Amino acid sequence: MVEFEYRKSSYSDPEAECVEIATNIPTTVAVRDSKNPTGSYLRIHPTAWLAFRASLDS
Repeated sequence: MVEFEYRKSSYSDPEAECVEIATNIPTTVAVRDSKNPTGSYLRIHPTAWLAFRASLDS
């Protein structure tokens, strides 16, 4: 099974807490809390993720 490869936003402070995302699996975007990397995560369809991101740019 392929594991998610998480990364922090380039806008994040490397030492601060933030949200991390993984986009290495084509059918899923995974979102987790960086201060709890072994905890639960949110799985989002890539189309929904793109719509969410587009709404932030508006």
